[in-house]
Amino acid sequence: MLLDTASLYFRAYFGVPDSVRAPDGTPVNAVRGLLDFIARLVQDHHPDDLVACMDADWRPAWRVELIPSYKAHRVAQERPEGPDEEETPDTLGPQVPVIEAVLDALGIARIGVAGYEADDVIGTLAGRAAGPVDIVTGDRDLFQLIDDSRGVRVLYPVKGVGTLQLMDEAALREKYGVDGAGYVDLALLRGDPSDGLPGVPGIGEKTAAKLLDAYGDLAGIMAAVDDPSSRLTPSQRKRLDGAREYVAVAPTVVRVAGDVPLPEFDPALPAGPRDPAMVDALATRWGLGGALRRLLATLPR
Repeated sequence: MLLDTASLYFRAYFGVPDSVRAPDGTPVNAVRGLLDFIARLVQDHHPDDLVACMDADWRPAWRVELIPSYKAHRVAQERPEGPDEEETPDTLGPQVPVIEAVLDALGIARIGVAGYEADDVIGTLAGRAAGPVDIVTGDRDLFQLIDDSRGVRVLYPVKGVGTLQLMDEAALREKYGVDGAGYVDLALLRGDPSDGLPGVPGIGEKTAAKLLDAYGDLAGIMAAVDDPSSRLTPSQRKRLDGAREYVAVAPTVVRVAGDVPLPEFDPALPAGPRDPAMVDALATRWGLGGALRRLLATLPR
């Protein structure tokens, strides 16, 4: 089981009231919510391995170089010497180090790699996995990794993690008309304002799906632009022709990396906390007793 950790703690932050606080009054709603998410996932799905994948760089320079608008609207402060600072709610940012400390004390593998997003870590781990993989994310970009032949599916939270939409190839085709590999082409044609991806003007999700059904993939669509006998409408031909520069670079930006240099780590779900004393100290400091007890109760014995 691979967790898109930031996606989940953002959902926890907005799903759990900020009246949930530590003894000193500091909000810990994202921390407590994430721990309860993980407890529910372990209880319901019994993964052998569990990896919390992190955004060591939420806006990698190699993606921005190709599409400068990539996540630009989320930048709170530019940092020439390292990753830009992402705009986050004032009371969420301070909770992230607490989340990291708790995961480390529990012994849950936490992996982030400089220059890459959590999506890229997930893509690399999913590609290397010998057995089935469940990816837990609220980010549709990871639908591109769905692969029935390898048992890779996405558990997409609809409400908390108590209600998860299981996305496999059948669900993907029913909703979008594409398979996992085709989702990259669909996403880049459609665009995504939340990621600063412009897409091809005038080509929405339904039109993109129809074009992919007719021409197979992005290369087939662009070949149709150059084929006077193709059935593209004049407006579609004009829009796609005008977007050649974007279409040439967008696949590299939208496709998750599969070759991230991962550190050595143990992905096995721990049978008990790695550092019980630290777990106790964090539980006391941040008022996490109930959430930590619920998570520890789900661990294999």
